[in-house]
Amino acid sequence: MRLETDRLILRPLTPADADLMADLNSDPEVMRYLGDAAAGDVAGREGYFAAVEKASGEFTGWFEFRPLGGGEVELGYRLRRRFWGRGYATEGARALIARGFAEGGVERVVAFTMAVNTGSRRVMEKSGLRYVRTFHDDWPDPLPGAEHGDVEYALAKDDWIRQHGLP
Repeated sequence: MRLETDRLILRPLTPADADLMADLNSDPEVMRYLGDAAAGDVAGREGYFAAVEKASGEFTGWFEFRPLGGGEVELGYRLRRRFWGRGYATEGARALIARGFAEGGVERVVAFTMAVNTGSRRVMEKSGLRYVRTFHDDWPDPLPGAEHGDVEYALAKDDWIRQHGLP
């Protein structure tokens, strides 16, 4: 699947993106709330998309819209720091959500982050997801802030339809 927004092209991640991914994952601020385990190889796996800025052709990061089963998908995103605060995460997330609900058989979108990751939580909210719960996992090597737990956000297709005034 390929998807275009006003400013982004989203295309499947491939092994050819490995160097771009390594560069992204080498930024400690990008990985601040993720840790080493989250730096795994996602290229070529279903539901992972490279994000490329249309104007420059530059790799901005990647998005996850990964099927979990039963019509549920997990939304995630990781952007290069220089693209933070410019609305790219929200733009890409909204486009994937719209495509998933309109054409992809998606019934529910879920997303997770650390409770202290206010930037990611704001993207989830601006993308239409709503807070569901705070939970605590027993991480083997917890990151700073883990004591506050993780949060789940979600959006059901029926709620998305209502948000957009669709019949």
